[in-house]
Amino acid sequence: MPKDLNTNLRFGFLVHDVSRLRRVVVDRALKPHGITRSQWWVLAFLSRRDGMTQTALAADLDLTKVAIGGLIDRMATAGFVERRADQRDGRIKRVYLTNAGSKYVSVIRSHVRDLEAEIMAEVSDEALQVTAETLHTIKAKLLEIAGGDDVTPAGNSGT
Repeated sequence: MPKDLNTNLRFGFLVHDVSRLRRVVVDRALKPHGITRSQWWVLAFLSRRDGMTQTALAADLDLTKVAIGGLIDRMATAGFVERRADQRDGRIKRVYLTNAGSKYVSVIRSHVRDLEAEIMAEVSDEALQVTAETLHTIKAKLLEIAGGDDVTPAGNSGT
């Protein structure tokens, strides 16, 4: 840890606090659009990998299977996603964006990009690159310590 880093503000706390504050700011920014941050993340993941299983979504979003199930239920009721049986194994349900969901992704993505630009306005490209590289290094070390497997939330086997 750098010697000039304020010892009262530990690195782990700072990372956690930045993450927490970012969640609060994103939630507030999305509220007028009738969507939560968790719902946005589901839409964003599906826009990149449509047809994910609920289990895969839960693992990627660090949610339990029960939590993702309720989230998908609400989003299906709103018309943004739909569940379909897997073509090879009918017991497996996959989640897909609807046309309305795809259109909504474009609208919300624009707002989120504007917010990200505002958040990062004071950070140079070079500083952002170094920070990202540092966080990737720390993440790799944490995964190594955890035994090489990504860590899933309690109650979610990741399968």
